[in-house]
Amino acid sequence: MASPPRTPRRLQKRRPTPIQPPNTPQNELSERASPSKATLRDGISPDFAVVSQEDGSESLPDTPFTSPTAHLSVQRESQIDKFKFEVRLLYLRQQQLQNRWADEESGEGVLLKTGKGNYISQPRELADACGGFSEQMRKLNVKVAMTVKTPVIETFLATYKPQYVPYTQGQRISIIDSIDQVCQAHRHHYAVFVRGAGLLAVWDEDAVEITDRATRIEKHLVDLVWAMSSEQESDIHTKESFEQPAREESKAPVVATPQPLPAISEKDAETGAPEAPRQTLLWQALVVGCAGCLTIFCLSIGWRALAVEIKYDHSWTRILLVIVSPLQLWLGWFFFMTVCTTIAQLVGPVKQVFQNSKFYSAVPTKRLRDNLPHVTIQCPVYKEGLDTVIIPTVVSVNKAISTYELQGGSASIFVNDDGMQLIPEEEARRRVQFYEDNNIGWVARPKHAPNGDSNGQNVFVRAGKFKKASNMNYCLSVSSRVEDKMAEVERTPNWTQEDEDQLYSSAFEAIIKEDQGRTWGAGNIRMGDFILIIDSDTRVPEDCLLDAVSEMTATPEVAIIQFMSGVLNVTTSFFERAITFFTNLVYTSIRFAVACGDVAPFVGHNAMLRWSALQDVAYVDTDGTEKYWAENTVSEDFDMALRLQSLGYVIRYSTYCGDGFKEGVSLTVYDELIRWEKYAYGCAELLFHPFYKWPLHGPVTPLFRRFITSPISWMGKLTMMSYIGTYFAIGSAWALTLLNYFLLGWFNGHLDKDYAESFNVYFGLVIVFQGAGTVSLAVLRYRVEGRSLFKCLLENMTWMLVLTVFLGGISLHVSGALLFYLFGIDMSWGATAKEATDTSFFREIPVIIKKFKFTFVYCILSVAMMMVLAGIGPLGKLVPEFWRINSFIAIYPQAIMIAMHFFLPLALNPGLMQFAF
Repeated sequence: MASPPRTPRRLQKRRPTPIQPPNTPQNELSERASPSKATLRDGISPDFAVVSQEDGSESLPDTPFTSPTAHLSVQRESQIDKFKFEVRLLYLRQQQLQNRWADEESGEGVLLKTGKGNYISQPRELADACGGFSEQMRKLNVKVAMTVKTPVIETFLATYKPQYVPYTQGQRISIIDSIDQVCQAHRHHYAVFVRGAGLLAVWDEDAVEITDRATRIEKHLVDLVWAMSSEQESDIHTKESFEQPAREESKAPVVATPQPLPAISEKDAETGAPEAPRQTLLWQALVVGCAGCLTIFCLSIGWRALAVEIKYDHSWTRILLVIVSPLQLWLGWFFFMTVCTTIAQLVGPVKQVFQNSKFYSAVPTKRLRDNLPHVTIQCPVYKEGLDTVIIPTVVSVNKAISTYELQGGSASIFVNDDGMQLIPEEEARRRVQFYEDNNIGWVARPKHAPNGDSNGQNVFVRAGKFKKASNMNYCLSVSSRVEDKMAEVERTPNWTQEDEDQLYSSAFEAIIKEDQGRTWGAGNIRMGDFILIIDSDTRVPEDCLLDAVSEMTATPEVAIIQFMSGVLNVTTSFFERAITFFTNLVYTSIRFAVACGDVAPFVGHNAMLRWSALQDVAYVDTDGTEKYWAENTVSEDFDMALRLQSLGYVIRYSTYCGDGFKEGVSLTVYDELIRWEKYAYGCAELLFHPFYKWPLHGPVTPLFRRFITSPISWMGKLTMMSYIGTYFAIGSAWALTLLNYFLLGWFNGHLDKDYAESFNVYFGLVIVFQGAGTVSLAVLRYRVEGRSLFKCLLENMTWMLVLTVFLGGISLHVSGALLFYLFGIDMSWGATAKEATDTSFFREIPVIIKKFKFTFVYCILSVAMMMVLAGIGPLGKLVPEFWRINSFIAIYPQAIMIAMHFFLPLALNPGLMQFAF
């Protein structure tokens, strides 16, 4: 498929958010930005009030149930919830008084949120104080809040004059003058000191954690003062900033002690001046060169055999076999790359794994201290469960935001919700409430309706076979349109944050109205200078944003920092643990290759992106809309990486967060097969046109031609080509094995010496991948990570059989994806399952038969054919002796291929193998 046309004009840069995130409460933003005069799906708007375009007089009841029984059930649930909140509030107040954190003065107490805009408090009169603690906490839209007033805090604030208190890991807690300024604090700070009142205001997302947070902060004050030197003690009486004595400048890496970075001046570190150019390592280039020599050498053995045969029989027709040499070179390159990489991991240098280089970061850059940029955490979601998938991810992200904001930065979450207009109304209502409670900006596009509604109107196409790219494009477009609206207004010299918030709300509301109810959204959707893109089932390290933005600021040529990831396990099934092992194996290999100088990959999530770089590579599609991510390919991440590198940007692979970033893996063999099919389809899409386009456009796509002519090093191009070749090699394995069965069975001894038998190929694969690969991986982890060599070998051998069955049984499925694309047959995939589902033996049987029926048919027919050709059974007796196939070297590879395909959905299915009924 041709790549989208590029616009010749230079796209105007949109100004990244230079201000604080909107301080307007989330519920107020929701009311302003949600469509209030347009009917949406079934007449329900994002805030779920039924309105009509004529009078807007109707409203949706609080509950969709209307029967008396349902009403009584809702009443009982409401009473139980009220009782739970009251008990929790009283217990928090009891703890507050027991710890002597409050007295009888008005304006002190505990506040607990019970619902949208509803709070209860202790003492009761706390909620009635105008402009006091309760009102300020309502504006911040917190879940639970508490005042903490102790002699320690009062004495500290009376003496300490700077405007913030140094906290752990370079964080700092602000000090304000009066209680009516609390709403100006960042919500994710979760604490602020009030000098005038001599107290600490603390809040949290979890009522269970709030007292522990207050205790930690008070203890930190005591430790801070106790650790002060005499010189620092004199500084606390002035308003100038004061740094904690043992302040962490950067996190220690999780691996062995790294080599130091080139020196950066203190001034440069604070201003974000570019760091010195990093060294380009050539170890991977040496590995690729050796692989190329080894590949040519092995091919030349076959060419020599052809030359010898031609010399004796003078038959020049066999020289036509040289025509397939480029195909042999391509399909076999990855095998020989593995051979050379294995040797490098066993005996090559590893010091580069602990050092920074052009495409690799093992050590964080010196941290910025001032003027930290705004970070937007972009998270595409679909129909994942709110409680099991989305909420845990947001909790993890909120911790990272809190850390970054306490360090002086600002961050916000931008959810691209592709399921909001598809899921049931009650689930959508819960999502909206959750987004509002957590100050999450979100946008949801219309459902896929290529033919429109019953009247042929409201046509909307969710483009792409894999909808993630078009979802992000739509949401980024809404954000950009809001920025364009805001840019039309000229800011006055007296412009305030409140004016900016009001302008943003008005602009967002205008965009919603322009879309006539098709777009839903609320909250802060403005893009920051940098974007952390994650999946819905991601876990994020608490202290990762500052290191990433510091590195991006110091190296303007870097467009993407791809973080190394660990695995988030949600079940204990053997298949998920096997895929976990395989995923960790892949990331270990990537880490070693990039540290040696290979081009860093971009996998589409757990990565920090530069917003201005995305704008540089934006294009105008054929429909006239501005796009960032390619929608006409399932490999939108590769397309993005290629376009960025074509403009001279660098993609970097980072390991200084260790495995703190975690991603979900396939939970079932079905999902993992779909993943491989999607990757194979994407590789074919990158390289070839479908067959029907060959006469007019040729076999090679413009995207691949751009890739070959791009400024990416030839080492990186060869590595990428070898990776693509693996899918074609896997996809062709079953057909070549079947062909080998017939050739060796009927013509053994008459074949050309250039022909490589499948048995020899199989033997080589076992030696290299299962033998040498198992040992080299264990040795590499022993050398780099300091793990036990014996335990690493044991772990590798534990999962060897499972991975052998899986990789040996996917050839038919991969070839199906390749052929579907090449013959122009439509193929699409949904989102990968993020949560486990209950199943049983008898539920799995029909699913397996439905999904693998063609595989089973092929396996059964192949076994029957092999038995007949071997002379077994009544039909076998009818086969002439000359046409029988009894050779072991012909039968064994085909038998192994059939067995792997047959047992793949059976042996690797935990729901089936557990025999649960």
